[in-house]
Amino acid sequence: MGRIIKTGSAGKDRILLEKGIVKAIRELAQQQSMDETTRDLLAYIALSLQSIGDTIDASVAAWEKRGYWLKADHYRMEWMWTVMLGSEMEQAISNEDWGVVTGMIAQVTQKLSKVEVPINNRLGKPWLGCYQKMKDNKRRT
Repeated sequence: MGRIIKTGSAGKDRILLEKGIVKAIRELAQQQSMDETTRDLLAYIALSLQSIGDTIDASVAAWEKRGYWLKADHYRMEWMWTVMLGSEMEQAISNEDWGVVTGMIAQVTQKLSKVEVPINNRLGKPWLGCYQKMKDNKRRT
């Protein structure tokens, strides 16, 4: 049995998730009515924000090993919004509080305004089935 080599890193995962969120927000802006695709897009954004929050500890582990505590704490504070906003957004989607979700999407758009996603990208549609996945995760907890 050979070694398992992970070519990605927490930083690369975070960049990919950021681009996916921006693409989902663009797609969301084109939606005319609330349908299954809209729910999938919103669920994808919420779950991706939480996933970004999960990458933070892996990113600062190297700094903490070297004793750069302030740098690590600053980085955590810089990205803490993803965890909080992701869980709040997931709760609002579950409660179908679309006014609150709209405000949160505006906050995410503002935070990720510097992320560039080319028109012709290879991200595909990672949000397909995310609403069902989010509901299934809620049932388990």
